[in-house]
Amino acid sequence: MKPGIMKLLVSLRVLNPCRSYSSAAAILDKQNKLFSNELARVRNDVGRIERIEVIYEGRPEKKKLFLNKNLSTPFNVAQHVAEWLTQQSALAQVDDTYLWDMHRPLDSSCRIKLLTVTDPDPHHVNKAFWKSCSFFLGAVISKAFSDNVKVTLHSFPSPQITSGSFLYDAHMSLDNWVPTQNELRVLSAEMVKLSLQALPLERLPVSVELAKEIFSDNPFKSKQIPDIAGNSADGKIILYRIGDHIDISKGPLVGDTSFLGRCSITAVHKIDSDDGPLFRFQGVALPKGLMMNHFAYRILEDRASKPNSSSYNDMKAEQIG
Repeated sequence: MKPGIMKLLVSLRVLNPCRSYSSAAAILDKQNKLFSNELARVRNDVGRIERIEVIYEGRPEKKKLFLNKNLSTPFNVAQHVAEWLTQQSALAQVDDTYLWDMHRPLDSSCRIKLLTVTDPDPHHVNKAFWKSCSFFLGAVISKAFSDNVKVTLHSFPSPQITSGSFLYDAHMSLDNWVPTQNELRVLSAEMVKLSLQALPLERLPVSVELAKEIFSDNPFKSKQIPDIAGNSADGKIILYRIGDHIDISKGPLVGDTSFLGRCSITAVHKIDSDDGPLFRFQGVALPKGLMMNHFAYRILEDRASKPNSSSYNDMKAEQIG
């Protein structure tokens, strides 16, 4: 990096406060107003409350519940069954078929299982966790830099757990930045701070028009939205929000940020893309409650620091994230 351009991460921001960079704050405010207004409209459109029968299958025992259609969520199921389930349930499975976000309203009578990271077969939870880590990383890097650095989020491809790292690609108004180990540690610490806030992930399907309005200041996402809608069964764009950070992902994602346990941002590589040069942020993490000795975790960190070749273009048919 050329001397005198800047000192990266002069003062890192936590997730909630906006940067003083006025245009970034205005964009964030506009996005959140649009998201909140649409969320309120969807909830108001529920109309007369209908009851649905939900059969919970799992520990500590099977239970029949009568809940509110299009209002009650798997998290509410957990609240009715056992307090520990509200802390450990990362994801839900409906009728043995559909993976369901913990805070996504149930739309019909169903059977439901709550999935945790300690299940005998945690495949679905692992994939949602990896995807969520990329989402969290986007939230962190969008606010981590000094005010004179413009950061524009690009995308995070669908997770390839075998690649060894989760990632997020972003454009930044820097030329040849190579992060120091201290800067990587600071980014890792910001991920942990985000985890400690235990922010729930709010899911919201929106029209192409609204998605374009929300991301009107991001040329990359504006360009991606038509492709995503074209590969969606209902033509909708799925948005998620944690705190005041909004991004696109088909999901499902874990219930809240507290599911992120030990975490390291291991590398930032400059890559070429159809949209020009980007910085690829990479990391590795463990779900909360899972322990690993230092030597084994160091092996994961070393692997996660190697360039990850996952491509947005290769993942278009699956929808970003």
